[in-house]
Amino acid sequence: MRTLVLLDAPSNLGLRPPAPGTVPGVYKLAGALREQGLLARLGAREGGVVVPPRYDRGDWQEGDGVFHAEALAAYTVTLADRIERHLRAGEFPVVLGGDCSIQLGAALAMRRIGRYGLAAIDGSADFRHPGNEAVNGPVGAAGGEELALSTGRGQPGLADLEGRAPYLRDEDVRLFGLRDGDPDLAELHAAGISTATVGEIRERGAGPVARAALEGLHPPDTAGFWVHLDADVLDPAVMPAVDSPDPGGLVPDELAELLGVLVRSPRCVGINVTIYDPDLDPDGRAGALLADLVAGAFR
Repeated sequence: MRTLVLLDAPSNLGLRPPAPGTVPGVYKLAGALREQGLLARLGAREGGVVVPPRYDRGDWQEGDGVFHAEALAAYTVTLADRIERHLRAGEFPVVLGGDCSIQLGAALAMRRIGRYGLAAIDGSADFRHPGNEAVNGPVGAAGGEELALSTGRGQPGLADLEGRAPYLRDEDVRLFGLRDGDPDLAELHAAGISTATVGEIRERGAGPVARAALEGLHPPDTAGFWVHLDADVLDPAVMPAVDSPDPGGLVPDELAELLGVLVRSPRCVGINVTIYDPDLDPDGRAGALLADLVAGAFR
């Protein structure tokens, strides 16, 4: 039996403001899922919260690099400290975000310990970096760049914390749920990063795709892997409460099967949940669905 620890990382530092004068509401994700009884449903131990810095982009302008870079770097180290402590104790962190930049904390924590992989379930690759601006536009929002940063691409102040770049090797990353025709697919394939688009998952089946991807994420290649779950992998018909609700996503049954295979693997060491925004979910249905999917994955 694994000891699950529920830890809040309610950072919204990696997203652009949804409207002038507002801040992204993803910082409410953890509270909303806890309201669904997630702590008790998981049978998890209370892990508390890693409080993020204040959201304030100051006089940042396009072309200035990643906004909140210094705050993100400091928060990543602090979050990594907490996650590392749980991993070394043999505990399984369930980290509630926040935006996708919180994945950097897990990646850094694992890099301190050894060689680990990442199974990212995400509607997009979050692979924007200075080398692909022609495809993805200029860097700025780390929530769309965390995979690039984790694999050593991007600003050294985020991609090379503690001199540990890359936190993840390209060959140790598995991506699931990218939309068919994602503009990053060609670069990802060239880098040797494994991908399974929605169409491929639907054709082959979520379970078989997940089981096949686990090859190479076990000793002696890696010491295990982390799961990154972005709510925007789901189709906006069932998960509209995200900052980029792109059509053509997974349906809940597909995500449930995929997530269950990954999380129940004995080599899975933790998971983070990101991007759900309660401000965009007035009746709470999307949040209830997300909580059901996370809780169900451990059964």
